[in-house]
Amino acid sequence: MSTTLVSVNGNDIESFEIAIPDKQLLDMRRRLAQTRWPEPATVPDWSQGVPLPDLQAICGYWRSEYDWRATERRLNRWPQYVIEIDGLTTHYFHLRSTNPSAAPLILTHGWPGSFFEFEQAMERLADPSSGSSFHLVVPSLPGYGFSGKPASPGWGVHRIARAWAELMQRLGYQRFIAAGSDWGTSISTSIAMQHPDRLLGLHLIPPLVPLSTSLNQASTPQEQTAAHELLERDETGSGYAAMQGTRPQTIGYSLLDSPAGLCAWILEKLWSWADHAGDLYEVLSQDQVLDNIRLYWLSGSGASAARLYRESIGEISSWFTNSVKDSIDVPTGCTIFPREVPRPSRRLAERRFTNIVHWGEPARGGHFGAWEQPELFVDEVRAVRRSLTA
Repeated sequence: MSTTLVSVNGNDIESFEIAIPDKQLLDMRRRLAQTRWPEPATVPDWSQGVPLPDLQAICGYWRSEYDWRATERRLNRWPQYVIEIDGLTTHYFHLRSTNPSAAPLILTHGWPGSFFEFEQAMERLADPSSGSSFHLVVPSLPGYGFSGKPASPGWGVHRIARAWAELMQRLGYQRFIAAGSDWGTSISTSIAMQHPDRLLGLHLIPPLVPLSTSLNQASTPQEQTAAHELLERDETGSGYAAMQGTRPQTIGYSLLDSPAGLCAWILEKLWSWADHAGDLYEVLSQDQVLDNIRLYWLSGSGASAARLYRESIGEISSWFTNSVKDSIDVPTGCTIFPREVPRPSRRLAERRFTNIVHWGEPARGGHFGAWEQPELFVDEVRAVRRSLTA
């Protein structure tokens, strides 16, 4: 990596360029070539995890064909920086629109994603020629990507929210829109809880609200379905969260030592949570999938990213399982992609978010909506912006 000190609004910030040493890339290929493969699962589908042929195929492509240098060149065309906030380094993209009156927008990713979730949307959102435009700030969470790794407990969603508010302050954005998915939803909501006066509005994909009430007799069929899907996810697809929320260091050793193991850990969630008819590569190409997985590998963030679950998963789970608390009246836009879980109704969301100005339900998309369907995501972001100025 290379950095250069610059000054922004009187703050010392380092410009950043991605440049992974060749020896790291060669080491990764060696490890992939020496993978110790298990026998196939006793079933041919994904019900026990990533099927052996699928994992061997993508790891073979990773080792012999995928080009990280092309990814570096693509990312380095955008302004990137690192800044120290609250004792920890944060890496972020800062893409300003040519429209000086564009709205500042901070986009926050989740796990097992990264800034790659927003890559295809960023230039569209900054471009004023086809609709509302934005000054974009896209940071990497603590412990993710090229941001610093916390060395002590305490970096949960509320502390990250405070850091994001400070980041926007230092960049000269007194008021801004906070948006995100997965952890980004929780962090954006926390900004609204702690700094409501700093926000032009929220864009939550989706909002986290209590869903348990949807099992009573007054609930709608849609709410019943959403509640049962969440229950099924908890029963059959939440083992990763239990491990990362209790013993992240234990799984971290495997994620840091085996690129094939890391690939399986992340690929299973991408396949399970994206909106497709059985072929993940219909919506995310192999290169897109490997961009994200390789970022985790090259930054050594398998363990540090998992620790955010230990810090915050208990509290966040209560946001959509317990009674409504911490009502938020910041103007809020909500986007509910059809294959997302949880998928609240507007009726339930309004119990917590009392000033919903936009409610969007795109036709396609899953948990990684901005990544899977960037054009639909851009349409939703612009719709929220229009609603905030109506």
